[in-house]
Amino acid sequence: MARDLLLEVGAEEIPASFIAPALEDLRRVVTERLADARLEHGEVKVYGTPRRLAVWVRDVADAGKDVVKEVLGPSAKAAFDAQGKPTKAAEKFAEGLKLSVDQLGRAQTAKGEYVSARVEEKGRAAADIVPDALHAAVHSINFRKSMRWGDVESSFARPVQWLVALLGGDVVPVVFGDVKSGRVTYGHRFLSPGAIELKAPADYEAALAKANVVADIARRRAMLVEKVTAAAKAAGGALLEDEGLVDQVTNLVELPSPVVGTFEERHLDLPPEVLVQEMKSHQRYFSLVDGAGKLLPKFIAVSNTPVRDEQLSLRGYQRVLRARLADGRFFFDEDRKTPLADRVEKLGRVVWQGQLGTYLEKVERFRSLAVWLAGQTKRAGESATIERAATLAKADLVTGMVGEFPELQGVMGREYARASGEPDAVALAIFEHYLPRGAEDALPTQDAGALIGIADRLDSLCGIFAIGKVPSGAADPFGLRRACLAIIRLVLGRGYRFSLSAAVDESLRLLAPRLANVKRKAGEPAPREQVLEFFRGRLKALWGEQHRTDVVEAVLAAGFDDLVAAQKRLEALSLIVGRADFQPLAAAFKRVVNIVEKQGRDVAGGQTQAQKLVDDAEKQLHAAFSHARTSVTGLLQGDDFSGALKEITGLKPVVDTFFDKVMVMAEDKELRENRIRLLTEIGALFNQVADFSKIQAEVAA
Repeated sequence: MARDLLLEVGAEEIPASFIAPALEDLRRVVTERLADARLEHGEVKVYGTPRRLAVWVRDVADAGKDVVKEVLGPSAKAAFDAQGKPTKAAEKFAEGLKLSVDQLGRAQTAKGEYVSARVEEKGRAAADIVPDALHAAVHSINFRKSMRWGDVESSFARPVQWLVALLGGDVVPVVFGDVKSGRVTYGHRFLSPGAIELKAPADYEAALAKANVVADIARRRAMLVEKVTAAAKAAGGALLEDEGLVDQVTNLVELPSPVVGTFEERHLDLPPEVLVQEMKSHQRYFSLVDGAGKLLPKFIAVSNTPVRDEQLSLRGYQRVLRARLADGRFFFDEDRKTPLADRVEKLGRVVWQGQLGTYLEKVERFRSLAVWLAGQTKRAGESATIERAATLAKADLVTGMVGEFPELQGVMGREYARASGEPDAVALAIFEHYLPRGAEDALPTQDAGALIGIADRLDSLCGIFAIGKVPSGAADPFGLRRACLAIIRLVLGRGYRFSLSAAVDESLRLLAPRLANVKRKAGEPAPREQVLEFFRGRLKALWGEQHRTDVVEAVLAAGFDDLVAAQKRLEALSLIVGRADFQPLAAAFKRVVNIVEKQGRDVAGGQTQAQKLVDDAEKQLHAAFSHARTSVTGLLQGDDFSGALKEITGLKPVVDTFFDKVMVMAEDKELRENRIRLLTEIGALFNQVADFSKIQAEVAA
């Protein structure tokens, strides 16, 4: 009979950002342990609030499945003597498995013949497996920061107060620190603080709901959105969308209860980003806007309990925000007393990265690189704006407002540039060089900010790779993956045509004075190769979300120095790769590649000599290829990759005829080498679009 399994860890208030990763750890460890024990089960669901982390597994089998395993013993030579009699090695192997020697068999492996035995392994009872699985789950949760309390040696995000562990109606023995598991949970701290005894896991969610706790995160989130949306509408406005804030507030409360407050209208002359950040970062308040998207002097705060005296509660919320906005106004007014340009020199006292120097040095590098990019992309007319905006791009880092709210980098640079009388194009470029900040963020609207943003990020990538601090696993302290993806989005979104490898070379040239004394490990790839390979990896992941993996590999293998051209080649190839007539072409090309790879290295370079072609089939192939090469070259220069692929596809019949009627590996050396040169040239033509050998297609024998 299958039974449900429930584990709940009750604790003091857990930080909101810790909850989702912790629940994923719980889910992963429990399911892995059950799978290892071959315990079948149904749906796995997790629950989380500030005071609890829980996992519920439906229909856990009473016992793991039985399996029959083949166990390898000693080699056959060691197990049996020359007369075929079992040795002590065989006898001990059989004895260890509680078998007779007659029950042993033999198995052929890559290392030779070995003695083997088929052993039936009975599945263990769920009641014997689950305690260890739950113990491992509780102790395997990883928190960004953990703490210890009292004499407890174990650590957790916050002190653990209770444990619930049930398999059906039975308590599963689990201990964490000084807390033992039981069947008692607790409801809302203030509204239903009493103990709740659970008879079975199926009672969990409903019992907590009666105790004013919405344990299901998705349900609590939907309730929060519904309530704050209704409150905003009742207040004559609409909610300023912020999915991140919704997620955060969802995990700050167990029962969301919104109230609408106000602040002084005079603060509306502050930049709207400042107001939103003041309300969001410190207070977790939601901002309200009117029909035109303009901020209203109102906010929504979400309490963990229904408010009995709304006015008293509002006075508290408003008093705190009033102080925060007063601080923001002070910073804004004080910062504007100093022109933004006068702050640039102070960047020389702010270290960006120890081995790579100060922010002032970084600014000087990416300013030069941005101007270089402007020339490469035929935007030299923007150079003056780029140079000025790049000079000022990081100056807001030494302002009071950004010191208080680092999230406002660029925003305050734009505002202070305008206040200092800088041209609008310069102010906008300062703000836009940070875009896109994330995958869903908008791109810059003008070239100056976009090119500065590319240069800034490329300087970071090249510098960090050059000093050996490359991302590893999940660790990426400098945000290089995000920076690389942002560069790709900027280049493709703005349609910039330049050599990526040349840009990397230019960046490394500008970094050279800082890299002079950097020691590198023996055999380690040069920074240039590492950075370009990093780009390749990000492109593979990004494009792999929408295109076949083998098609992406084929395009990247043919080169991605011009990112825009590479994307166009990918799109063109993706359109035809699924067609029935394309697969034979890919197979034919693989035959070309295989011959060239095996035999081409022994053939001197040079072009095919037409006068040495003797068979009609090879003459026809050479003529068709020569015509196609001329057409393809022109089409590629015009970025008509679909047309180029059409021309290449047209070569298939003559390629097939060539392989059917011509012996490539002729005994005559000159004849053989001439044919290999012809195939090499054909392969090079194909490779201008993609490496077709990467395409998954059957190759003729």
